[in-house]
Amino acid sequence: MPRDSPNWITERRRDLGERIGDLRAAAHHTQETLCAATGISRSHLQRIEAGQTDPRYGELLLIAAALDQTISVLVDLPE
Repeated sequence: MPRDSPNWITERRRDLGERIGDLRAAAHHTQETLCAATGISRSHLQRIEAGQTDPRYGELLLIAAALDQTISVLVDLPE
């Protein structure tokens, strides 16, 4: 991930991470239970939720499935 990403990309990354965290909490998952359901490491999930890294498409598929959502729900972010 380039360090010189435009600000709007950084903001969208944070929005995505926050949305994943909110959906996780609403589904009564802890980070640990979501990690167990997806196979994603806790440190990586923490970075995703903090908006510090871009999740791969396959990771979004796993997260969405574990939360009984679609990817479109995960990425339905404000404009």
